[in-house]
Formats: sequence, C-alpha cells, structure tokens
Amino acid sequence: MSDYKDPENTILMELKGGTVAIELLPDVAPQHAERMKTLARAGAYDGVVFHRVIDGFMAQTGDVEHGNANADGFNLRRAGTGGSDMPDLPAEFSKLPHDRGTLGAARSQNPNSANSQFFINFSDNNFLNGQYTVYGRVISGMEHVDAITRGEPPASPDQMISVKVASDA
Repeated sequence: MSDYKDPENTILMELKGGTVAIELLPDVAPQHAERMKTLARAGAYDGVVFHRVIDGFMAQTGDVEHGNANADGFNLRRAGTGGSDMPDLPAEFSKLPHDRGTLGAARSQNPNSANSQFFINFSDNNFLNGQYTVYGRVISGMEHVDAITRGEPPASPDQMISVKVASDA
C-alpha cells in the first residue's frame, strides 16, 4: 500500500527532480482537499506548468484549463487565467499559518474564487494568513519544490508530470 499515515489524504506530485508528498488537511479545508483529490484522480493536473514562481515567496500551478503543457494549443501567456470545469470554492480560512511548505489556494480578489490553482510557499509568508485557504503541507520532497524554475512565467516552466492520491498509486 503506502508508507503514509493517511494515504487517502496524501498527494504524490511527480516533478522532474523526484516525488513531492503533500499531506492534505480535510479537517481544516474539506472542500479544497476534496477538489484536489478529484482533479488528481481525473488526471487533470498531469502536465500542468508552474506559471508563477517567485524566489523566496512561492510556486503557483494548477491551471488545468490553460496550463497543461501537453494540451493542443498550449499558450504559456494564458496559464494562470483559468480553473477547472467545476464551480469555484468558498474560502475555508483557518488559523493555520502560511509557513514554508504549506499549500495555499490561489484565487482572484474574490475570496470565494479558488478553483484548481494552488501555490506552495517557499518561505514563511505569514502576511497571507487568514486571506488564503491553507489545505495541505509538503511532508517530503521539498527540495524538488525548491528547484522549480523561477519566473512570471518562467521561459521554460517546470510541470507536474503526474499528480496522484497515494491510496491509488
């Protein structure tokens, strides 16, 4: 099976450097955790690029509509402008801080506009606390996140090769 304490709520993200394991927090943000698992199980995140990567801040990805580098007509300039075909999610703010390795839900100015996009914090970004939903944390492989190519967007962006729920892997 798996070496993770809760394989049903563990995401395995394959990057070019190796595997990143992410513990989802369904007790804190149940709708966001469920959305990530649904999209992972559909293969929606496979091939999606990191379109906004700011050194010392965060790496953003998850635009399944416009960010899939393997899709016909992929246009990097549009990556980051889309979501998924599912409805936006209501904010699930908590007291959890945006510390290094936490997963935050990306959104527009509207707090209830998160959909499929997310970011992984490179450092403790506590100025984001209470403004963006935290719904997971990297439990192994953070060195692979640290190695993601920087840029807004990067000239040659890294992509999520595959994203799976550990209990399915």
